[in-house]
Amino acid sequence: MVEKILNEIKVIALLALYFGSWLAGMMLIKYLVLAEYHIKINDISMVFLGALILSKAVLILEHVPLGNWVINQPAWLEVMLRTLLYILGVFVILLLEKAFEGRHEYQSFIASLQSVFEHADIYHVWLNFICVSGALLFYNILSVIHRNLGTKGIIKMFITPLPEKDGK
Repeated sequence: MVEKILNEIKVIALLALYFGSWLAGMMLIKYLVLAEYHIKINDISMVFLGALILSKAVLILEHVPLGNWVINQPAWLEVMLRTLLYILGVFVILLLEKAFEGRHEYQSFIASLQSVFEHADIYHVWLNFICVSGALLFYNILSVIHRNLGTKGIIKMFITPLPEKDGK
């Protein structure tokens, strides 16, 4: 039981580190763009929280079966389907988050959700969506590679010298 809990914490920590690096990159882009307009932001805590939430969501969504028809299909199909499933979830969560943040200002949740599409906040949602989508796509690609090669296979692949190219 304790070993299972420790393993779960390790997996979440590794995923949080992975997604945190993507979110930190996104935050750096925001910071650099907004610095041009002399606007300061400090959302580093959101990077940590977002990485933890995204990590746990991905671990839960990994257990969603895609159906038997994916079993004998190429790996890219599973990568794309899982990525689309995860992206859809992320997009809904981002919209709900923005609507939740503005519910007091607009007097209702629905009015706040409508305002996300009518105001500049939609660009913030799109930036987060694009960055997180890239992170999820690469995560799913790495997941398929890990499942096929295993940890030792991946390590061997990166420490073994590259073969010479044909014709040289």
